[in-house]
Amino acid sequence: MTGYGPDNLPYGVFSLADGVRRIGVRLDDTVVDLSDVDDIFRQPSLNALMAQGSPQWTYWRSVVHRHLDRRIPLADVDLHLPFEVADYTDFYSSEHHATRVGRILRPGQPALPPNWRHLPIGYHGRSATVVVSGTPIVRPRGQLGEGVFGPTRRLDIEAEVGFVVGVPGARIGTADFDRHVFGVVLVNDWSARDIQAWEYRPLGPFLAKSFATSISPWVVPLAALATRPAPVQDPVPHDYLRPAGHGYDLRLSVEWNDTVVSRPPFREMYWTAAQQLAHLTVNGASVRTGDLYASGTVSGPERDQAGCFLELTVNGTEPVKLADGSTRGYLADGDTVTIRGSAPGARGGTVALGEVRGTVVG
Repeated sequence: MTGYGPDNLPYGVFSLADGVRRIGVRLDDTVVDLSDVDDIFRQPSLNALMAQGSPQWTYWRSVVHRHLDRRIPLADVDLHLPFEVADYTDFYSSEHHATRVGRILRPGQPALPPNWRHLPIGYHGRSATVVVSGTPIVRPRGQLGEGVFGPTRRLDIEAEVGFVVGVPGARIGTADFDRHVFGVVLVNDWSARDIQAWEYRPLGPFLAKSFATSISPWVVPLAALATRPAPVQDPVPHDYLRPAGHGYDLRLSVEWNDTVVSRPPFREMYWTAAQQLAHLTVNGASVRTGDLYASGTVSGPERDQAGCFLELTVNGTEPVKLADGSTRGYLADGDTVTIRGSAPGARGGTVALGEVRGTVVG
């Protein structure tokens, strides 16, 4: 079982030897070429399809199920960024992650900011540097402290889940989440922790995050995923953040070179994707087709459920041992990180969320 059966059918953009980009769905270890089904699939991105809205998304899934015969081996195609990224926002919605990071970086102070349980904290990223899985990650350079400039010495990852907006809107209520969000991708929000530590006060992340964000090539439709109850929140959030919306039992793994070092559970996230979208737009800010917003680092209560190496290695002071016998506190040149995911399917069984992979180059 690959997790890519007919109850999943995630959408992606691929090309063959001719270099022409078109839309397909993944079925097991093949790509189903949909370019002969309709003009909507003869596009170099998913944006036009995503903009059609929920009724059409449902319709096209039923059509796709009747056209699963034109299959191409996955090994014979090139995969591309599946949608044109209009904007990118990243949140900070794992209480376990926020608490551990606070204890590491702000010892002697409260681990959580006083507003953390009142609103989904986030920041605006850079859409131009969102790249598809497999794109090499160039080690960023920047200010590492007073009078110090050079390549980051503390290159890190953040294992996240991204939500892709299909239908534009503003002031989107939590109950309307399913009408606006098309599907999910896996996200690695690469981070330079030394650059971040020097720059982030008082305005938060900037160059430490803007150099690269990797996403998986397959967009899994929300319709393929089983939902679960949202987490209990205390204090009760503002009215615009209620009802909380769905939770999802997405299961991630983080592989550092050839070693699985962590298994972050998305079910532990404090703020839901519906609440994040509601907060993002409550002030009148609009979202467009192709907007991507990410969950923030996914971390569980246990050390081996950490979604970043800052947590996993306690800021590099407790290195992890890899399968080849080497140890790491942060990423070395040549290291490869692969984040994989799966989830219970809406029709039972397990659906794959794919993988997002990147190799660090100097």
